[in-house]
Amino acid sequence: MRIRLFTIPNLLTLMNLLCGSFAVVAALMYNDLTLAFWLIVAGIVFDFFDGFVARLLHSPSAIGVQLDSLADVITSGLAPAAVLWQVCLQTEPCWLPEAWKLGYGVFVLAAFSALRLAKFNIDETQTVEFCGLLCASLGMLWQQGMLALSSDGVLLIAVLTSLLLVSPIRMFALKFHGFGWRGNEVRYLFLLASIVLIIILRTYAIPVIIVLYIVVSAVRWLCMHSGNPDKAPKA
Repeated sequence: MRIRLFTIPNLLTLMNLLCGSFAVVAALMYNDLTLAFWLIVAGIVFDFFDGFVARLLHSPSAIGVQLDSLADVITSGLAPAAVLWQVCLQTEPCWLPEAWKLGYGVFVLAAFSALRLAKFNIDETQTVEFCGLLCASLGMLWQQGMLALSSDGVLLIAVLTSLLLVSPIRMFALKFHGFGWRGNEVRYLFLLASIVLIIILRTYAIPVIIVLYIVVSAVRWLCMHSGNPDKAPKA
């Protein structure tokens, strides 16, 4: 069986991986959490378009699926954990012992992201981007003096988002199925709400939008699950 490595979708996926790698460097070496955040955003944009281009060019592949998950472990798992670790290094705990100051526990986010993405390979309704963006945006807002955080609070955020990653709640997919309204209603309404929030809240809109995404997904999942307990909601 011939395996094509350097297809256009795969190159886009590799750009996702590179953006995530550069975000790790920006966070750990240069303590630039704003740059790290925007590199993570760029990686997620590449992640969005690799699947879109694969469908457009009729060139989906098994290796592309595996490569996508490997790239996402870096961009949406390791990079956000690196951002949180930097915050832990520079903040004091409020209620945990001083020994937790280094905050190595935040890397649980990378481990649970890997678990989520491994599940993604057999269940395509799973996603990790929302957790990565939430954690990275909190780090950026903290460094810009727009948000107060403590090292134990950061650890708690990492643990809660990690548990959310392996919860049974299905997050609705942000990738559009064509451009029509039918089948994309939730996506279009969420996009419209996000634009309004950005206009009103500007930078603060980022974590608000992510929390909104989690809440909408949870309500949607609960409604569909209560309607038919044996049927899992689709993306």
